[in-house]
Amino acid sequence: MSGANLPATPVSLMLVCGEPSGDQLGGQLMGALRSLAGDNVKITGVGGLAMQAQGLKSLYPLDDTAVMGLREVVPKIPRILARVRQARDFALQTRPEAVILIDSPDFTHRIARSLKRADPSIRTINYVAPQVWAMRAYRARTMASYFDLVLALLPFETPFFEKYGLKSVFVGHPVIERTARVKGGAALRARLGIANDTPVLAVLPGSRTNEIRFLLPVFRDAVRLIAERVPGLVTLLPTVPHVAARVREAAQNWPTPIHVIESEDDKFAAFDAANAALAASGTVTTELALSRTPFVSAYRVGAITYALGSWMFRLPYFTLVNLLLEREAVPEFLQSRASAENLANAVIPLLTNADAANRQIADLEEAARKLGEGGEAPALRAARAILDFVETQRGARST
Repeated sequence: MSGANLPATPVSLMLVCGEPSGDQLGGQLMGALRSLAGDNVKITGVGGLAMQAQGLKSLYPLDDTAVMGLREVVPKIPRILARVRQARDFALQTRPEAVILIDSPDFTHRIARSLKRADPSIRTINYVAPQVWAMRAYRARTMASYFDLVLALLPFETPFFEKYGLKSVFVGHPVIERTARVKGGAALRARLGIANDTPVLAVLPGSRTNEIRFLLPVFRDAVRLIAERVPGLVTLLPTVPHVAARVREAAQNWPTPIHVIESEDDKFAAFDAANAALAASGTVTTELALSRTPFVSAYRVGAITYALGSWMFRLPYFTLVNLLLEREAVPEFLQSRASAENLANAVIPLLTNADAANRQIADLEEAARKLGEGGEAPALRAARAILDFVETQRGARST
């Protein structure tokens, strides 16, 4: 199907997400489907506010499945399993041409498995697959038994899944659509009273309580060492509301002037304002790459968690930029290597040596292109892949 052509007959799709992050992706996907197929696409399923804003009438509230943590999940297991059955039964009754399961694999994959057991002819598509390539790669073969297509966010995922017999299409990472939000650095500096020539370091210890616990103290010590060699250093510390109180408490008596930032717009402005960053591994490092902010990546977990998980982790790097480029373009430090001394020694050149900073910026630009930046929006590519898949299935049935 070319981008300009509408489906010959109306397309019926069912979209299911399990938590707010998936709802945001689902809302973008619905908007893209409408832009390609107009009123010729009928969408049912499960979603939150973003998908409802696109016209979805959700089968049930997203709050029923958007739970995290063992303590929160266990009491809701009966309700979650009931919602799995409800979504499956709705698909069996309405028989959409494809069921798109968005993120939240612990929930959405249960629906896909149950649906395929009940009726293998119903086509299932996974949008945002679990990172089984990082550990437990055997799960990809299992996924091939209950998914007909994976919409891959990363370019290396497509050959990985196809090696296990699961058709995959690279559509690009949705995070690239946030690039336009990276602006306002000069205004933020002015508002906070930071001169244009003052060196600024963004410190991003993560958004989970355990990340704050394990990383913020060592980041603080690293900043103290950096400040000894970078006079006048100022720290920007973006955080999120649910851990902000803990972060503000930890930021007391910080070794440099510090500004704790809670607004998401100010977070992106902080990326724009910063000369470099020190960040926990995660989505934020991809956002830093897209903002072209040179950074150092680190991660620490509890000793038992690390011992249990490290034997399954088979990748040469844990930072997405390095995985994309297949080399350590961004300095990264895991567990005991994430010491204040190592982090400081890696950050200081990014603040004091223009050549070092510019080399990494060039690498970040290359990684951004590999994520799909500069091409069609990921949601639009995902929508096109879904409509192409439906058209192919129609053609196969008619022959």
